[in-house]
Amino acid sequence: MLSLVLRISLTIPFLLATIAEAQTPARPARSPAEAPAPPSPSPSPAKTGIDALNGADLQAAISLVQQRYVNPAAVSGAELNRATLDGLLRRLDGGVVLLPARPAATPTPAPFYREIIDGHIGYLRLGDLSRGQLQELDTTLRGFAGKKVDALVLDLRGSVEANDYGVAAEFASRFVAKAKPLFSLRGTAGAPNRDFVSTQNPAYIGFLAVLVDGETAGATETLAGVLRQNDKAILIGQATAGRAVVYTDSPLPGGSILRIAVAQAILPEQAPRFGEGIEPDLTVALSTQEKDAIFQESLSKGMAPFVFEADRPHLNEAALLAGTNPEIDASQQRRARAGDKSAQHDAVLQRAVDLVTSIEVYEKQPGRPP
Repeated sequence: MLSLVLRISLTIPFLLATIAEAQTPARPARSPAEAPAPPSPSPSPAKTGIDALNGADLQAAISLVQQRYVNPAAVSGAELNRATLDGLLRRLDGGVVLLPARPAATPTPAPFYREIIDGHIGYLRLGDLSRGQLQELDTTLRGFAGKKVDALVLDLRGSVEANDYGVAAEFASRFVAKAKPLFSLRGTAGAPNRDFVSTQNPAYIGFLAVLVDGETAGATETLAGVLRQNDKAILIGQATAGRAVVYTDSPLPGGSILRIAVAQAILPEQAPRFGEGIEPDLTVALSTQEKDAIFQESLSKGMAPFVFEADRPHLNEAALLAGTNPEIDASQQRRARAGDKSAQHDAVLQRAVDLVTSIEVYEKQPGRPP
């Protein structure tokens, strides 16, 4: 099925380009003298404000503030240092984080969750990407092999922000061909880089959809990018957090903790993307509150109730003669239940299931390409 998706993805742009070319009136060829000059590169946007100041300007400005500001205590050495650190925290966009002396409790790792939806779609929430969850994944994939599971949905929306990139590479190895490059960790100049490759033959080969959102961060975010690049997985949901970095925590003399990004994960043949989230292939919005409520209820109800709605009644001859429309009646009933928790709906997972169903319908069409 994966090869089918790849053929579709490669064929559609070609068809669109062919149609566009066919609909565009032919124009006479230009002579060399008439050929347009190549476009000049777009100028970089002009810097403004503080960003427009050079080093000498910055030093002069700080000196003038210290000499002339009406409240000298507010620009003392300690206050300037405080302002400098505050500016770094703001401008480095999550690259440096100041934590309190007693940081908030570590989030409880989400449990590994598995389910077969619609009889053949494997659904997995990977939890905290730990060694224990990796063993759960191996057991589950072996079980799926005997249950005719032909499509897999990996839900990374419920995973905590993981910092173990070695384990993330092991997760990726279950889906990527052996010895294929996965990603690299690159730090400051002089620091050794770490390169990760797939360590085994994949445990699953087939259609793969990966669900992500703004809470998909760290090693989990890197896993999503690796699967899309190497296994051609389709990402569905919302942009990831943009924090595919390795953090180190350093205690300060007063007890606070300074968390600093010391390396970033970079996919093969791609530029560093720290601060930029991964955009999904299919964007589907779902609030964090709705997602958390669905995940909590799914532990007792399963995920299927949040994907499939009861069959809607359609307009028929009896309804036409009676002057009623059962579709409208059903819509009114759904609106009446809107405040009921049981009416929660996971639109992101729904899109993944719809995509699998669409591919199945295509495969069943007579005369389709082999």
